Amino acid sequence: MDSENWRAVITAAQAGDRRALDELVAGWLPLVYNIVGRALNGHADVDDVVQETMLRAVDNLGSLRDPDSFRSWLVAIAMRQIRDRARRRTPDRLEEAAASDFAELTVLRLQLEGQRREVAEAVRWLDDDDRQLLSLWWLEVAGELTRRELAAAVGITRQHAAVRVQRMKERLETSRGIVRALDGACPDLREVTGRWNGRPDSVWRKRLARHVRGCGYCGDTREAVVPAERLLVGIALVPLPVGFTLSLAFGGKTAVAATSAGWSAKLLGALTKPAVAMTAGATIVAGGAYVVTQPPDAPPPRAAITPTATATSAPPRSSAPVAPTPKSSPSATKKTDPYGTVVDAVDRAPDPNARPAALPRRPESGITSTGGPKAVMQHRGDSVTLTGQGYVLVRWQISPKSRPGALVMPSWTGLKGRLFHVASGGSRRMDDPLPGAPNGYATGMGGPDIGYAVLPPGTQQMWQNEYFYLDGTVTLTQNERGCDYGLIVFPSNRDAVEKDVGEGPAQGAIRYGLVRDTGTDSAPVPQYVTRSTPADPATVPQRSRV
Repeated sequence: MDSENWRAVITAAQAGDRRALDELVAGWLPLVYNIVGRALNGHADVDDVVQETMLRAVDNLGSLRDPDSFRSWLVAIAMRQIRDRARRRTPDRLEEAAASDFAELTVLRLQLEGQRREVAEAVRWLDDDDRQLLSLWWLEVAGELTRRELAAAVGITRQHAAVRVQRMKERLETSRGIVRALDGACPDLREVTGRWNGRPDSVWRKRLARHVRGCGYCGDTREAVVPAERLLVGIALVPLPVGFTLSLAFGGKTAVAATSAGWSAKLLGALTKPAVAMTAGATIVAGGAYVVTQPPDAPPPRAAITPTATATSAPPRSSAPVAPTPKSSPSATKKTDPYGTVVDAVDRAPDPNARPAALPRRPESGITSTGGPKAVMQHRGDSVTLTGQGYVLVRWQISPKSRPGALVMPSWTGLKGRLFHVASGGSRRMDDPLPGAPNGYATGMGGPDIGYAVLPPGTQQMWQNEYFYLDGTVTLTQNERGCDYGLIVFPSNRDAVEKDVGEGPAQGAIRYGLVRDTGTDSAPVPQYVTRSTPADPATVPQRSRV
């Protein structure tokens, strides 16, 4: 929709046209989501900040004198909410993890590769102020905002905005160099990152930038570095995540007050009725909520777009299974039967003498592997495709002595069928003390003399042997980038699993194994799993849902 048509919609919404208000909210929600999401890097507060922004815009729409300034007015509201959120943060919340890393979502949903992907990942290394400014500048070079609107949103002059943008771009280029270095194989960098926990921050940005500047290996880009603004020109907005909900029925408004403020008839009707409308990607359901849905056949975004409510498929924000809905019409969203619970919480090791639960029986016709009976994966990008019905063993070999640091977990991609996590064995978890280790300090995850392997936040500790049940086909990829590790993948069987988990302390092992399989579709699925086939399997989000 061009600016003239948007002006008409805004004017109509101000005059009380409720359909126009619907169109206005649905059309500009993606822009607000991109600004807030990138500024907060997908933090759990993103939904709340987006919600508050849209509520304030709807509440104060009548005070907007010039419809032509709607976009800059809306962006300014969003930036105020972002800054207010930053001021409200308490010290104990400063280290909260992101609900969905926005850099990761950008790569996945826009299918970014090469240097475009590098720019998206570099955003993680920026400080809050730079990230807030970049959230606007990114949209400026993508053609969604003007420099005048950027300056107005930040509350500074265009001249001052030019200076701040230039400084931010310099730090972004430094961060791009760090991303390239971490993707490389510099032996000196392994020593530098030995005690890094894998979470980008300003301290490590300075340390790694200092290394990159003085390192001939990391400083050699091996290809021309394209300026970030050239990479981002014409790029589409990151689509809203499937299941994203925006409720405009909150705020303590009565029906009379909402009507006088120009609230949509659909929203008011939704307070007392079930789902009443479906637009192209935005459904208004009970409670006055916009819920973003998407048919699985929808094509990915390809170019810059005028703000719309259309969303493309993307990793959901929660691992809780959602009940499928029947297909009621050709326009209704198609859904596959979800199953399983995701192993996405840090657990405690059971007592050494705690015997495992009984292992349920599942049908076995055998598993074929592209890696043969023993697939050894020791380098990033190594993969094996498994097909059939039966059990699979994934054996961990972590090597912090070779290269400590953050672990980039392996991922399961292209899943067709079902995949369950059935048991953990090998007589020990990887954080158990190694036999014969002095004072019990050395574990499979490392020790003070050699450094440690560090799991991503929220990742469940693996055991030496992890067993899975597959009924279909899936590809497992080794995503090593920080700490050095290897995987050995064997087709297995139930008898082997049962024997492994039953070998307890009496046989000289550290502990019995652990059975996770419930024997039903509620058995847990692996933490890093997706039915899609991303260009880089390492981008599979932590909280997957299949």
